[in-house]
Amino acid sequence: MEKFDHLLTSYIENAIAYIPHIVTSLLILGLGLWVIKMSQTIARRIMTKRNIDPTFSSFILDVLLWGFRILLFVVIASKLGIQTSSFVAIIGAMSLAIGLSLQGSLSNFAGGVLIILFKPFRIGDIIEAQGETGKVLSIHIFSTQIVNYQNSVIYLPNGVLSNSKIKNISQNNLRRSEVLVQTNLTKNTNLFIDQLLEELQSNDKILSQPKPRVLIKELLDTKITYVVQVWVDNDNFTAVNSFILLKSREISDAL
Repeated sequence: MEKFDHLLTSYIENAIAYIPHIVTSLLILGLGLWVIKMSQTIARRIMTKRNIDPTFSSFILDVLLWGFRILLFVVIASKLGIQTSSFVAIIGAMSLAIGLSLQGSLSNFAGGVLIILFKPFRIGDIIEAQGETGKVLSIHIFSTQIVNYQNSVIYLPNGVLSNSKIKNISQNNLRRSEVLVQTNLTKNTNLFIDQLLEELQSNDKILSQPKPRVLIKELLDTKITYVVQVWVDNDNFTAVNSFILLKSREISDAL
């Protein structure tokens, strides 16, 4: 019984002696999180003031955030009495296992670095990749965030993006639209083409140069397929496609 009382007393004394370390660690945690937040705000203001590319600044801010968090974790661990040298040794011993288990994450990080360096797209660009089309909202350390036309947010792994085909739809201001139109073979082909070209030339959203073209793509027994080619600004692409389909149907029905 005396031995149990001695052990209990010893544990209580150690716990009381350890309380200042816990309180100090909590204070460091609160102060550290505040410093990290302020550092992020200041860094963001500096990058904005110097007109640094938003894609690059977003990625750098993410790297700084995780770097500061790891540093704060090491400081708190040291304050709690955990030997930093032992901590580093443990991290070193676990690095191989972690590297093997997180191959995908490391690949995504490397992919993010490649995206920042080679800039296949930037924040605000509209891209098509991995079967998804949308506007780039942000580029993080491990993934790229886009929003599609249905306003759904999609996260694409950077590793996959950097090693696959990416179509940057908005990188050039101008875009050629190609719309397939089909009519009955009995329709007056030349008259259909002439009237459709008149409609295309009268639309102010369609560029006059290069000139719009209506070409015959395929002839079947009862159908004829045209390809309508026009140049437009990126912002007018969808509206012009709709216009072409509507006018083609109206002209075909009138013939």
